[in-house]
Amino acid sequence: MSLTLTALPALEDNYIWALIDDNKRVIVIDPGAAQPVLDAIDQQQWKLEAILLTHHHADHTGGVKSLTDHYPTIPVYGPQETLSKGATELVEEGDDLELLNHTFSVIATPGHTLGHIVYYAKPYLFCGDTLFSGGCGRLFEGTADQMFTSLSRLNQLPDETLVCCAHEYTLSNLNFAHRLFPQNSMMSDYRNKVKKLRDNYQITLPTTLETERLINVFLMTDQPEVIAHFNDNPALTTPAQRFAELRRLKDRG
Repeated sequence: MSLTLTALPALEDNYIWALIDDNKRVIVIDPGAAQPVLDAIDQQQWKLEAILLTHHHADHTGGVKSLTDHYPTIPVYGPQETLSKGATELVEEGDDLELLNHTFSVIATPGHTLGHIVYYAKPYLFCGDTLFSGGCGRLFEGTADQMFTSLSRLNQLPDETLVCCAHEYTLSNLNFAHRLFPQNSMMSDYRNKVKKLRDNYQITLPTTLETERLINVFLMTDQPEVIAHFNDNPALTTPAQRFAELRRLKDRG
């Protein structure tokens, strides 16, 4: 049975991902608000099957209560940290969920939050605020080493993996990369493509892992160009150390 992927814009720059099968059964991921989901269900005649949560932040969980008020028997899957946000089925690293006749693997990705998880059902990767197009999540609770390890794990997935992250941060991330690596034509060309999309209010997601390996500096800390950029700093000799410095620079603005 085939699946259709749809992004529902929400809040300021969030996307609530919806995955729909041929029978119009739908799962939604990280509903930061309920109304976009309720509207789509009404307009498309979807049948809500489940809600998946990646972490506890309100812009990913704020719509859960209203959705479960409307659909009280719907399971809400999430990590331990989402228990107080409406999760009814706790999941963790290594768990598999059978939804829409597909298997969704749960992968722990601490960094943005300590309990952050992602869901992978080839080719779909619902990665919340761990991996963004051109970037990665801020370190609100975890360490740079934890986030580096989490991204390294996701970077082992196949090239065709669809990166379904939860925010429209692509242009901002590429602007940051362009400031550091203005001579990188791959990043510059992709940045121009993304700028045209955003100028026309179009979504830049999902991206593919194959693309991210070419334009996302946070996945390139073992590449010669990134190594050379930090050559004058003897404290930045490993990919993890260079990642931490990139994250620090991005946070600084």
